[in-house]
Amino acid sequence: MPTATKAFGFICGDDDFLVAKRGRERFAEMAAGLADEFSREIIEAAVQNLGELEAVVARFRAAVQTLSLFGDRKVVWLKDVNFIADTVTGRSEGAKALVADLQALLESVDPAAVAVLVTACPVDRRRSEFKWMQKSGEYEYLGGEGSGEILTGLAQQEAKNLGVSFAPGAVEILAAKVNGHTRLALEETRKLATYLGAAGGVITEQLIRELVPDFGEGDFFEPAEAFFSLDMAWTLDALKRYFFAGHSARPLLSNLQGRNRLMIQLRVLLDSGELRLGYRGLDQGAFDAARQTYARHFGGLDDKSTFNLFTQNIWYLGKLGEKAKALPLKRLIDFQTAFIGAFEQLLQRGTAEEEAVMRELAVRCLG
Repeated sequence: MPTATKAFGFICGDDDFLVAKRGRERFAEMAAGLADEFSREIIEAAVQNLGELEAVVARFRAAVQTLSLFGDRKVVWLKDVNFIADTVTGRSEGAKALVADLQALLESVDPAAVAVLVTACPVDRRRSEFKWMQKSGEYEYLGGEGSGEILTGLAQQEAKNLGVSFAPGAVEILAAKVNGHTRLALEETRKLATYLGAAGGVITEQLIRELVPDFGEGDFFEPAEAFFSLDMAWTLDALKRYFFAGHSARPLLSNLQGRNRLMIQLRVLLDSGELRLGYRGLDQGAFDAARQTYARHFGGLDDKSTFNLFTQNIWYLGKLGEKAKALPLKRLIDFQTAFIGAFEQLLQRGTAEEEAVMRELAVRCLG
């Protein structure tokens, strides 16, 4: 069994599926070779209120202070922690006091006698409690750079298990449609495989666009993808479906502006040679060097934002970079001006005219 260099393991991230999957793997590694089932203990730590949090801390205290009857090293997994997130319960003074108690317990654990694993999703990385866990534990964060590749890899493996495959580029379309949620990606892969039937087949981009809805409000994938593919017919069809589903123009327009804002930054850095785009996407080394040079100009903005290129997932930026290379910088700036004009039209013409405003925007920009 691996020997930890710190008192406990700490795995967290933005995707509960990935965190749970990595937690199961790490727990199995830590418990390898333990013959006694009572030397393995899992404590469910997702709480809704202070009473539940107090009970979790009490169970954890009993677990780490009660050694194995057979002299084995004990392994305790504090699973699905959600009280170091930006929630009503997590922000309360009572929760902070209980988390301080938990930290004291973690500090007191003898790793030679008790191995502890903590998994958490979501987390608020601004909080002092999170920073303490990060510093004090064997830390793993699942998200950001590389998370897109993990998701697509799992979806491709699931497709293989089901006797189907993805056409080139199709799995990336699926990742964007599900807004980066791994569990949804796998569920939608199963759905698509079921649609293809027992004979199997290939999951194409067209099939994904027809059968997979846009999840969440982060991307509004089809209208934005159609627009930046410079395909006016597809854009107008996508807008028709979008508004038929009852969606509003403002978040879509905001999404278009956000993508375009990133593409302007990408185009400038690609033109200057400070970013390089290959068949596998943006060059990581060049991206890191550009971050070192320019990140200071964004005023310390670390949260994910389209105002700061360097807060984005590099896999996603690679996809946008391919589209940015096809558009002169002047046209991208013209797009941004047109988006401002469309917003002013939305204010003047009201909700009844939203679809008309967006269709006019598409014709003006792509016609």
